[in-house]
Formats: sequence, structure tokens, C-alpha cells
Amino acid sequence: MESTRNKTALITGGTKGIGYGVAEALVNQNINVAITGRSKELIDETVKKLNILGRGEAIGFEADVRNAESQNIAIAGIIKKWGKLDILIANAGVGHFGSIEDISTEQWLETIDTNLTGVFYSIKASLEELKKTKGYIITIASLAGTNFFAGASAYNASKFGLVGFTQAVMLDIRKYGIKVTTIMPGSVATQFNDHVVSETDAWKIQPEDIGQMVVDLLLMNPRTLPSKIEVRPTTPK
Repeated sequence: MESTRNKTALITGGTKGIGYGVAEALVNQNINVAITGRSKELIDETVKKLNILGRGEAIGFEADVRNAESQNIAIAGIIKKWGKLDILIANAGVGHFGSIEDISTEQWLETIDTNLTGVFYSIKASLEELKKTKGYIITIASLAGTNFFAGASAYNASKFGLVGFTQAVMLDIRKYGIKVTTIMPGSVATQFNDHVVSETDAWKIQPEDIGQMVVDLLLMNPRTLPSKIEVRPTTPK
């Protein structure tokens, strides 16, 4: 079994939703966690909350995954602080929904640039450090990466692309001892797409469930790689 002792992780989009659920789970495993986001105020609040847990240490960087240099700066900050990077959780994502007749060019570009190109930037920025530690990359895709539906042309394109991209990356870099997994959740109780979480979301996957899944992957014997994981609510409504 693997150990999380003295590990360090970067989680993009780590201030809320799945990203925060994973950050909390990793900090509780004594992993040092860096989160990124686009709101400095929210980053500072989240880092404070994570550090109250008193196990792994948390830091934050204001960074947009659509900007390659911001990813390089975040990685440099992690190396300056902790000297290494073991885990990348590429989680940051957006969703614009509507008929192809209504989706704007700006919405298309934001969706593709965040959900797909942003993951490319994060992995490229992390790769040399992850080679040194024989680390782990986990991308957060979606069941929308294998199931298309009306009104989701941009989102489907980004997540289908992300699943294919992640699996190809897995094949590219496993020779370095780096493990790569994509997690494809169904309905999760988050603020995604401006949703307001309430008790009516109790049937959905919870962010802490994805956090537990990430921990389980990290602790798995390194001889075994669950490279693509689909996860659904047990009883959807």
C-alpha cells in the first residue's frame, strides 16, 4: 500500500465544490495542499479553513488555468515552499449550456479553454516535478465525457476531449512511473453552473465522496491503476 506521508498536492479550482472536497480529504491525510482559484478573497478564506484542520498544511495561489504562465508560477511557489510536487488534481471547470443556436463564441471558448486546454497547461507545468517524484495526476472529467445530451455541445466537447486527453497522457507518461486517472462523476452536490446547494441535493454524490475516492486511489498499491472511473448517484432523482 502507498503512503501519503510527506506528500504535496496541487488542486486547481480548490476553493469550493469537488476541489474543496478533495482538498479537505487530502489535508486530513497529512498531505500538504496548494489550491488555486480566481478569487484571492475566496482562496484566503479556504486556506484558513483548511489550516484549521491542523494536519497537512494548505497554501493558495490566485491563478486561472486558462493562463499557462499562472500555472508555472503556482508550481514554482509549491517547489519554493515544499521542495516537490507529488500529486496534481486538475479539477477547475466551467459549464455553459444551451442549444448550438444559442451558445456564443465566448461561452464556447471559455468552456474549452478551462475544461480542456487548462488541464493541458496544468499538466505541462507539473510534469517535470512529477517525474522526479513518480507522482500522480488525477483529472476531474464527467459522465458528460462519454454521454452526450442536448444543450451541452460545448460541455460535452470539453469533457469528451478531457477523457481522451487524459487517457493518452496516461499512456505517454507511465514509463516515468507517473500514474494518471480520470474521474467521471455524475450529479454532484456543488455550486457548479450557479447551483445553490440545499438539502434537496442529498441524493447526489457529495464532494467529500470524491475526496474519499482520491484518497483511495493514492493509497492503492502502485502496481494497479484504475485509469478511468465512472461514478454515479446510487439512486438518482
